[in-house]
Amino acid sequence: MTVQRVNKILLIALLSVCAIWLIIPFTMAVLWSLVDPSEPWTADKVLPPVMSLFRWTDMWENSSLKSALIASYTLAPSAAVLSLLLALPTAFALGRISFPGRELAKMLCLLPLVVPPFITAIFFTSLLFQIGLSSWRPGAILFAHSVLFMPFAIRILTVSFEQVRQDHIDAARDLGASHWARFKVAYLPALKPGIFATLLIVFIQSIEEFAIAFIVGSPDVVTIPTLLYSALGQDYVRPNAAVLSLILVVPNVLLMLILERLLRSANPTLSSGKG
Repeated sequence: MTVQRVNKILLIALLSVCAIWLIIPFTMAVLWSLVDPSEPWTADKVLPPVMSLFRWTDMWENSSLKSALIASYTLAPSAAVLSLLLALPTAFALGRISFPGRELAKMLCLLPLVVPPFITAIFFTSLLFQIGLSSWRPGAILFAHSVLFMPFAIRILTVSFEQVRQDHIDAARDLGASHWARFKVAYLPALKPGIFATLLIVFIQSIEEFAIAFIVGSPDVVTIPTLLYSALGQDYVRPNAAVLSLILVVPNVLLMLILERLLRSANPTLSSGKG
């Protein structure tokens, strides 16, 4: 058996395991979200005995789902844009300026990601109270999300700035191009994939973030993750939790597929799942 054949078999086996790993949880979530309350889904039945959209309509009409969707899908894009703007100066310095300790600085920018989210949320909440942002909870959560996910933005934009070719910048300067024209022809083509990737990744991270949204925002601000965790609490109802899980996960999976396609088409070396 040739090496190519072995590699092909291993690849097929790996893809099969990954497909099963994804398909089974999604299938179970869909089935649980369709369980009708008139007859429960017990362990002796392979499929729910009665399926309907009752759980979806009930969650929409009798829960905080509407306000949670509005809050999450207003907060996430705002945090993505703000995080992008805050990360640009640091990313430019790390990607375009040579200075002693630059590689160490790149690593230090990623260190906040290793801290558990609840620890970050607790200390960040204390900071927000000290600077007086706690009274405006939506703004406090927006600021916290932007800073919390800035390491993703810095790392991705740093790589994008490193892709800018100096000869393009020099050629544009020699031809008398203005600062904006130089940015448009030399920087923007290399930065565009990184900008889109940053916006998508911070958007997804913000949509999924629970700790800060819960500690800072409760009870005034309800997001999809806080609503989901409340459904998983003392009054745990599995079908309701399945509905919220699908609402939270499916758009993020689609966005991740778009991100992967974007990065592969732009530059295979920049391709990644979470940055």
